[in-house]
Parts: sequence; structure tokens; C-alpha cells
Amino acid sequence: MKTVLTTAILMLTTLTGTVVADDDMKEMQQQTDQLDLISYEKAQKIALEAKPGIIDNIDLENRAFLGGWDYEFEILGRDGKEWDVKINAENADVRDISRDRDFF
Repeated sequence: MKTVLTTAILMLTTLTGTVVADDDMKEMQQQTDQLDLISYEKAQKIALEAKPGIIDNIDLENRAFLGGWDYEFEILGRDGKEWDVKINAENADVRDISRDRDFF
């Protein structure tokens, strides 16, 4: 039992990075460079300050109707719930923090 618990703790401490493929990260980095957006690293820091936890996923999204770009982080919070945190990729403002309501 002690081994299982230790293994689980080690896994959780190593999962603080994102689950994003290297190709996706390279593409995102190219977009941020071309569009003169804040870095993924800066956005990640801001998102985790706004909602501490483990990042499960990240996307760079174009706000079609409003214009502009957002980083959207899916974060497993310390409360055990999944949260969406949107960071304005142009000025680093936290645009939204909401519960992830994916049912499927």
C-alpha cells in the first residue's frame, strides 16, 4: 500500500506540465511569434496563479466574433474539479475562469 501511495504521489508531482504533443507546441510557438503574443510560459504562470492545479490541456484560440487571441487552459484544480482558464494572449489579462462542464 505504501508503494502504491508513493507511486501516485510521484506521478502527480511529475504531471505539472501540459499534455500537449511536441508538434502542437511547436505550432503554437510559431503562431505566438508571428502574431506577437505573450509566451505560453507566461500565460501558463498566470493561469496557475489564477487557478492552482495541474494543467491538463492548452489551446490557443482565435476569438472569432470579438477578435484577438486567448490561451485556454484546462486545469485540474486542488478541489478535484476541472476548470477552464482563459488568458488574453495579447495583454496577459485573465479573461475567464469557469468550471469545465464537459459531460462526454
